[in-house]
Amino acid sequence: MPRTRHCASVQGTGVGLRRALMGPLAEADADAPDFLEVAPENWMTLGGALGRRFRAFTERYAFVTHGLSLDIGGPRPVDAEHVRGIRRFLDAHGIADYSEHLSYTGDHGHLYDLMPIPFTEEAVHYVAARVRQVQDLLNRRIALENVSYYAAPGAQMSEAEFIRAVLERADCDLLLDVNNVFVNSINADYDPRAFIDQLPLERVRYLHVAGHWTEDDNLRIDTHGADICDEVFDLLDYTYARLGPVPTLLERDFNIPPWPELRAEMDAVERRRSAAEARQNGLLTTA
Repeated sequence: MPRTRHCASVQGTGVGLRRALMGPLAEADADAPDFLEVAPENWMTLGGALGRRFRAFTERYAFVTHGLSLDIGGPRPVDAEHVRGIRRFLDAHGIADYSEHLSYTGDHGHLYDLMPIPFTEEAVHYVAARVRQVQDLLNRRIALENVSYYAAPGAQMSEAEFIRAVLERADCDLLLDVNNVFVNSINADYDPRAFIDQLPLERVRYLHVAGHWTEDDNLRIDTHGADICDEVFDLLDYTYARLGPVPTLLERDFNIPPWPELRAEMDAVERRRSAAEARQNGLLTTA
């Protein structure tokens, strides 16, 4: 029987909260996003005026969090104090959802990048045990994001097999990044729709979608610094067809346009999500 999905606590279409957006979002009314996402590391130790501004946002908006420093595949022991700090932050702001990257970020220091974990059975066992430890410390299920990568050292299984094995062994959820699937499909030369079909879709908590940089026909760089391209929108439509109208987060980390332009891109995402919702409810048919 299919596993019960642990849905995100948010609905609709959201955007990542960046400091450049705090002014426009503080004044947003009818065009306000359905939810916001932050990296807890960027906010959990802030006090003073900025801390009070952030509190005003968590009192107004629904939030999810997407971490940067868990280092779930790294060689160092899990930083239990860091995880406890995240739990205090989530509890203080009433945030239920926490996700991280299925990657590693350091060894003796922080590499400030998302490094690929070898796709091996040994790595599956190692990562899954660490995820279970984190979930116990957080008192929450977590979701792991499929990451973009540019090399697959020591691979003994496919990327999709590795993701499925980790999630099942750890009994955690998936933050499905549609742009990352497309980027990897170009760089690793695979069918992105077939890849999505191989994932444990019953574990998807919510979606990420973003733009990327085209270096050449065979190389895409995940940047979150450009508009969503048509091919990623097409893949998003396919994902909705498989999953239904799951919550979706637009990521934009730099080259952030004025709020009306970013809102227009969110609207393009929301139209697709709403169409999936209408089809699910029998209100929209396709030819």
